Formats: sequence, structure tokens, C-alpha cells
Amino acid sequence: MKLFKYIALAFSSLFMCGCADYLDNAPDDTLTMEMVFNDRTRTEDWLSGVYNRVPDTYWDYVRVWGYDSMGDDLDPSQRWYQWWGNSLNFIVGQWFTSSTWDAAIWSANPIRIRSAYLFIENAHALPDQGVSEANIERMKNECRFLIAYYYWQLIEAYGSVPFFDSLADVNDPNLMRGQMPFDEMVDWIDAQLVDLSKKLPTSYLSESTQFYGRATSIMCLAVRARMLLFAASPLVNGNEWYAGFKNKDDKFRFSQSYDAGKWKRAADACRELIDAAHAAGHDLVREYNKDGSIDPFMSCYNVFFRRGDDNPEALFVRSDSQYGEFEKHCTPRGASGNGGMGVYQTLVDAFAMKDGQHPITGYEGSYAKPVINPKSGYTERGFSSQKDIRKTKYNLYRGCPGATVDSVGADGCTYNQVAAPGTYNMYVDREPRFYLTVMWNRQWYHQANRETQMMNNEQDGGPTHDAPQNGYLNRKKVSLDQNSRNGIHPYRPCVLYRLGEAYLNYAEALNESDPGNPDILKYLNLIRERAGVPQYGTGKDSNGFDKVPLNGQEEVREAIRHERRVELCCENGLRYLDLRRWKIAEETLNQPMYGMNFGGTEISDDTNNPNAFFVRTQYIKRVYERKFYWYPIYQEQIDKDPTLTQAPFWDD
Repeated sequence: MKLFKYIALAFSSLFMCGCADYLDNAPDDTLTMEMVFNDRTRTEDWLSGVYNRVPDTYWDYVRVWGYDSMGDDLDPSQRWYQWWGNSLNFIVGQWFTSSTWDAAIWSANPIRIRSAYLFIENAHALPDQGVSEANIERMKNECRFLIAYYYWQLIEAYGSVPFFDSLADVNDPNLMRGQMPFDEMVDWIDAQLVDLSKKLPTSYLSESTQFYGRATSIMCLAVRARMLLFAASPLVNGNEWYAGFKNKDDKFRFSQSYDAGKWKRAADACRELIDAAHAAGHDLVREYNKDGSIDPFMSCYNVFFRRGDDNPEALFVRSDSQYGEFEKHCTPRGASGNGGMGVYQTLVDAFAMKDGQHPITGYEGSYAKPVINPKSGYTERGFSSQKDIRKTKYNLYRGCPGATVDSVGADGCTYNQVAAPGTYNMYVDREPRFYLTVMWNRQWYHQANRETQMMNNEQDGGPTHDAPQNGYLNRKKVSLDQNSRNGIHPYRPCVLYRLGEAYLNYAEALNESDPGNPDILKYLNLIRERAGVPQYGTGKDSNGFDKVPLNGQEEVREAIRHERRVELCCENGLRYLDLRRWKIAEETLNQPMYGMNFGGTEISDDTNNPNAFFVRTQYIKRVYERKFYWYPIYQEQIDKDPTLTQAPFWDD
């Protein structure tokens, strides 16, 4: 049988696409299965092809999958519509059952799943070519991991999908089998990942760097922990929205009643991951000053730039990615970038002051009217008169005339400027993670040896498409050493799962299942300690700050959610997935969005001056409806397969 026929699509609805004639008429010299799996190189190439749906979170999750674009952290320019039409359409509510989605999860993941099953069925040892039985067994287990992972991607997006637990016979007349309920899928994936976590190695780095990014036991536990956290969350744990909603087989798609035990299951899975990761040598990335204190700037920055066994925080990586393309889109236009990859004003607002106080505690009616915390010292009026100097090796202002850079204090530590005199007061005295994430107008940009110029008709501003639509560019995951003008984009792996997220996942699941457990603050505080902000509790913390008291489960819940907001922003679509699983996407995203005045032409914060740049100004009206929580199945697939049921509310 010819190879092309073996890789027929796995979902029954996709067999109805008129491909049979093509397959039956494929040329006779097409590779056969025997030819593929009797050759080491072709066998390894086949396995590489199965890995091809592991997403590139620098580019896929922003542009193709759209998970980062759909949240309220990364903010791609709406003027990129001709290149980014799908995701940008979704943002403004132009989303229909006929809409295309470049992620192609429904159509492409089943192909890789089937390809993995074919590998499991056909691959065998080739001792004369150096491929042992042990090698083949490990590779088959890698395929099992990828099958489970790809099924998780499918139900994370669609909630319920057709399921095959082995290689399907493409000639079976009963291939159209409808969709499996969400919880049944979770249970199957969970069992697979638990079993594989006992069979796959914890790491390949001692064996060969060429296996970096291949499936490990730690990756199994990481995917499992995140999945079970999602499965315990309000969206799918007894959500009243889906009461009575069934698949065509008359089974409920989602659980009909709340189960507190799901939170304990998630907490146990997170704890198992953390313990296994620690045992394998994983830890948070921490960089230190000369006096032994943590440098929070360099610590949080290097989470994404240390590689291989030098990055203990990375649990699941893709070794290659389009990080250079991502960096170019975060680079100001006047510095040879496609500078329209911004961040939302609400993310700017979310970062704490350097003493841990929240500058903004909420909004009056809309994001245009922030409620400012008077105790924080934060203001949206005026411009700074002094340099903002911090103890860190992180150097935003290298080459800036008059900047205090690379100065060494009496304690032997390096001190650097993070905000220059004349900076809009909104951006001074903020916590370290703010400066790793936000690029603002008139900030020094050392790659171009000048300040950014983002006002209307300036070299980094509009009205062109390659400009920040709300007056901000993204800095997170952008190298200090990149230079788009010279094509310099230093290598780094693509980190899909990391230990910092696992700590926050554990804290959240534990707060829901065992409120008051001391591990909640322990792991929450490890993140805050590394970030250089006050820890929670009573007394003094390890950085000498007064700890912040938290009273009761609800306050702890909000603290955890806030920490996820700033620690995990612009990473792997986690913000959007959080908004979905917490059931708050409508209230958060179905709103007018604000930033600085993109059309402004004056360095002014005068709210009565229409040309003032530093004034909160609406730039887009986002639309998010309840049906958007799940991606719809393409209507043409529903029409072809009577066993499929559309996602909730899409038929209304």
C-alpha cells in the first residue's frame, strides 16, 4: 500500500473531502511502509514529522494559533490584517463557523496522531543500522506522548472531538463515530501520560544535545498537570452554561455537576510534577548580585535565554522556533523592525510598584477610568525629574548619554538605569517585570542609539501598519542583544512549559482544594522572591520587604490570579487560556481597549489637548461572546458528518 494512503486523515468527517481518487491514483513509485521503516534515516524523519505539531510559541501562538493574540497581554497591530486576518478578525468578533483558523488543529492534529500510530505499528529495530529494540521502544513511547499531547490540544480548543485509541482502518464504514465527552478524553490522556512518565527518560542532555526537545517523563507530567488544572476549572467543572448539552450519542459533553475532587486531582498532579522536576535538577532560574542577593531583572529575563542544561526552569521545549520573526515585530519600525507588536494598557496597569503596592485597584465603568491606589505613590500626571536606578546587571540604557550605566556601588554590585529623567510618571518606580515587558514612547532604545519615537508621523509611529497601535511595544522574550537592522537574533529555545508556571498551577489548585495549606504561599512566594517584589505573609521577607498579609481563600485566589497575570504574560497563550477556564473572558475582553494616544503629536499628558500623546485613549473595541470560549467546528465538516455536534451556542 502506498505511503500517502497510510496518512489519510483520522477524523471521519475529513474522509469525505474527495481525496480517495487521488490516493487510488498515486504513482506506483511512491514510498511504501516497508521502504520507510527498513531505513534508519527515513524512520527518524518520520518521527520528526510526528513532532511537527509541537507549536512554536514565539510565532504560532501569536500569529497562527492566536492564543496570545486573543488574550489581553500581547497586542498585534490591527493594521496587519492582510497578513494576520484570522486572529485579528477574532479579536473584533468577526468569527463564524465558516471562519478559517491557521492553527488547523482540527485538520492537522489528526494527521500527526495517525502518523504516530503508524510509527507504533510499523517501526522495528534495525540492528545493522544501529537502531536497537530499546531505541525503537523509546521512539514508540515518544509517539504515544505526542498522541496524548495532540489530543489535549484538540479538546483544549474544541472541548470534544472524535477519538481513536489505535490505528483506524480507513476502509471501516463506521469511521464516523461522533465525539468523546471532555472528561472521558481527559481520563484517557491522563492514564497515558502517567504510564509514559514511568517509561521515558527525565532528560536526554547527558546522552546527546540532538535529542533536546524530545519527549521526557517531565514533559508528560507537565502536560498532565496543566490539563488537570484546566479540567478542574469553572469552565468545564459543572458549568451551568452547558447544562443539558449533549453530543450526538446522547452523552453530556461536559460534567453536569461541580466536583471539588478535580481540584485535589490537579493539586496532586502539580505536586508530582514539582517533586519529579526537583529530583531531576530543575529549579527556578536565578541570577545573583555580588552581595548574594537575587537580581530579579536578570533572573526573569534569563528564563527565556538560558539554553539546554543551563536552563533548569525549562520543562518542555521546542529546540527551534521563529524567535527572530517575533523579535522583528517587537522592534521599532525606525530600527528596521515591524514594530506593531504591542501590549495592552491593562497589562501595563497590572504590574506593581517596586514596593509591591498595586497602582490600580480596578476601573470605574471602563478601562478608561482606573481606580488609583493613593498609598502606592503612582500617578498618571507629569514626568519624572530623576533617574530610576536599580541594583541589576540588566542594562536598557547602554550608550544613553548621561545615563548611569554599569556603575558599581560600594557593595560591589552593578547598578543600572531603568527609566531616564523625563519619563512619563506612569512608567517609573514599577516592579522589575514591568521593565522586562513594556517599551514606551521616549524610552531609550540602545540598538538604534536613540529614544523611541512613537507619536504620529514619527519614525516609529503611525499611521503605517508597522507601528504600535496604542503606544507600546512588547519587550518580553526579546533579547537585549538582538539587532534587526543587522539581522542579529541570538538563539534561544522555545519554552512551552516551565517550573515557574508549575508553582503557580500548584498554588491555585491547592487553594481550591485545601485552602490554608502552607504550600500555597510557599510556592507563590518563590515566584515573588525571584521577581523582587514583597512576599505574602507576615514579618519581613528574604529581600527585606514587609510581607503582604492575605486573609482568606478569596484574597489568596485573587493574589494567585494577579501573579499569573504578570509572571506568565505574553507566554504561550496562558493568559487567554486562564480567562477562558476562569469564565471571565467576556467581562475582560468584551470592552473598548485603551492605550496612549496613537494619533498624538505632542509630549503632553493634558487630557484637554487632543494632540497630547500621554493620555488614555480608546483604540479598538473588542468583542467577545459566550460562544467564543470554544472554537467552532467548520460548518462544512458538520454538514458532511451527521455524528458531529457543534460547539455550544454556535448554532444559536
